[in-house]
Amino acid sequence: MGVVLALLGGCYLGMTFVRLLFSPQNFTFPTPAVLLSVTAWLVASLVYLTVCWATTGRTVGSLAMGLRVTTTRGRRVRWPVAALRALLCVFFAVGLGWAAVDPRRRSIQDILLRTEVVYDWRSDPDAVTA
Repeated sequence: MGVVLALLGGCYLGMTFVRLLFSPQNFTFPTPAVLLSVTAWLVASLVYLTVCWATTGRTVGSLAMGLRVTTTRGRRVRWPVAALRALLCVFFAVGLGWAAVDPRRRSIQDILLRTEVVYDWRSDPDAVTA
């Protein structure tokens, strides 16, 4: 959430500086529309999670906790599965809570897409076989 917030904050600041650059006399801070803000948040979250899970299997938070998302066979998650997992995690976040009661600590997303979150302290993304 922090990465997406920083990304959107950077976009807002960039847009503000461009407005200041081209119209310094009439400058006012832009007021983001609610629908645009929510849409940008959802798109940024989906893109961030998809790219992280499909490339290294880790988000920044996963890296800090030593976790990696893999297939049940221990392989890197492919792009379509990573995108579906991101979609389910963003729009059905309550499904992540199932990991608290499942004996194998799988979320609803993991069960549906046959993925798993494993402890992996190695920093090498190629450590997981492709």
